[in-house]
Amino acid sequence: MMPGEKAKDFKGTMRRLIAYLHRYLPAIVMVMLFAVASTIFSILGPRILGSATTELFNGAIAQLTGTGSINFAAVAQILLFLAVIYLVSAVLSYIQGFIMTRISTEISYGMRKDISEKINRMPLSYFDRVSHGEVLSRITNDVDTVTQTLNQSMTQIVTSVTQFIGVLIMMLLISPLMTLVALCILPLSLVIVRNVVKRSQPMFQKQQAYLGDVNGHVEEMYGGHLVVTAFNGEKASIDTFNEINEKLYQASWKSQFISGMMMPLMNFAGNLGYVGICILGGFLSLHGKITVGNIQAFIQYVRNFTQPVQQIANISNVLQQTAAAAERVFSFLEEEEETPDPENPLPADLIQGEVTFAHVHFGYTPEKTIINDFSAVIQPGQKVAIVGPTGAGKTTMVKLLMRFYDVNEGAVLLDGYDVRQFTRSDLRSSFGMVLQDTWLYNGSIMENIRYGRLDATDEEVIAAAKAAQVDHFVHTLPQGYDTVLNEEGSNISQGQKQLLTIARTIVSNPRVLIFDEATSSVDTRTELSIQKAMDNLMEGRTSFIIAHRLSTIRDADVILVMKDGDIVETGRHEELLAKGGFYAELYQSQFANVG
Repeated sequence: MMPGEKAKDFKGTMRRLIAYLHRYLPAIVMVMLFAVASTIFSILGPRILGSATTELFNGAIAQLTGTGSINFAAVAQILLFLAVIYLVSAVLSYIQGFIMTRISTEISYGMRKDISEKINRMPLSYFDRVSHGEVLSRITNDVDTVTQTLNQSMTQIVTSVTQFIGVLIMMLLISPLMTLVALCILPLSLVIVRNVVKRSQPMFQKQQAYLGDVNGHVEEMYGGHLVVTAFNGEKASIDTFNEINEKLYQASWKSQFISGMMMPLMNFAGNLGYVGICILGGFLSLHGKITVGNIQAFIQYVRNFTQPVQQIANISNVLQQTAAAAERVFSFLEEEEETPDPENPLPADLIQGEVTFAHVHFGYTPEKTIINDFSAVIQPGQKVAIVGPTGAGKTTMVKLLMRFYDVNEGAVLLDGYDVRQFTRSDLRSSFGMVLQDTWLYNGSIMENIRYGRLDATDEEVIAAAKAAQVDHFVHTLPQGYDTVLNEEGSNISQGQKQLLTIARTIVSNPRVLIFDEATSSVDTRTELSIQKAMDNLMEGRTSFIIAHRLSTIRDADVILVMKDGDIVETGRHEELLAKGGFYAELYQSQFANVG
């Protein structure tokens, strides 16, 4: 990327950030006014203090020459007025700080809320290609970077600009000649700022990107810790982490080092001007062109003159990091969303359980179609098994049915209506899913079952638990239904977790059921318990069962045999075995001796 393009991207990101903050504009304007007022009062301080210094100096000279004495009353009056000025400045500064802190907190809340809502509108294809840690990094690290900058730097920009202009005016009022000398340091300061910013900005962008990579890797390794351990992948994981972390380290220290050079270089430039002012001020004082108090005030103003330049330079470094973080946030918020729900959706009451796949074509990527002209009709209340080798498209059909993805061609129909005519929430509320990977959260057993329908009563939860063969083992626990499960659910067995997910599905009272390898990870005895619970749940409901273990689907009303995205056979278990085709081959392979 060329330097001009980088500048364009930086400016574009800052414009988008300003546009995003338009809802907070009135409060931000109020903060700016308080900041300006506070700065103006503080700028008056050195000039007033200079008047006190002049009064003391003139009084001391008069006392030494015997022509008078120090007017302590006048000095006290000036100092009292100075104290009032600084007190008002401090109060205004406190008020603007309080308001800005509240605004930045609201902005942080708003950004995270927007990202959270955006996640719910994102297609699953995005999360198939982006790690969870990368998304988490945007909602945590990047948002924090943006809001901290707004809280700390926004008012500082206004304060610095106001201070720069105010101090320049006060210096011109004291001595235009000395002001001209002070201004000579500005070109040098601007050269320093430009070169430091030019070299540090790319490092800040890399730092934010590598931080997301580190978070993504850590989240993935933590979530798959058992798999990593089982396959002795610790060394490979650590090596990968070290490689990414080294990139983050290099980008971080370079960005911090280069930006850290700003302050000492600016101090050097400021000290050059400070020396020049002291020499010129002494010369003018000897010739009676300026008072001692004004020299003292001017020296303070020179310090205050270089300080806003340094602050703006430092803020420019912070803004680079903020721009990199904001760009990642906005790029996420601007990601393509899933197609919106229809404006006049059909009511969910129309769904009774008839499912039709009408010449469905689908591929996760445009260049590779994995479902080819899939057609099938399932009557309400039928138990349908979908079998086939790995990669045949079984789970993909379920994802299409629940609109996790939309078909490329053809249609999926529920009771004659295209699933795209329903809202996604209504559609999915009509389905109940029991997956191979159980999901439980940190909470009581009662709360985990009730998650299927949040308004379910305790009696309904217990009834669902009994139907799912859960009630017996729950009563063997010391706290029964109040037993708190940890986040991984590791304080109960895999089979018990599966039964809890079935109980949760029973509570939701769905019209269509989907079981995706629901018994593949349990022993035979537990499988019988789960199978009994599934039979209770499937009674009177259209059910889809995806299974590799073909012995579990013998009593299915219809079996759809898939291969390479197509249905190659259809029928009941006995019929398909009698045909001696692909299903019979799959079935017999389970009992074949290997080796």
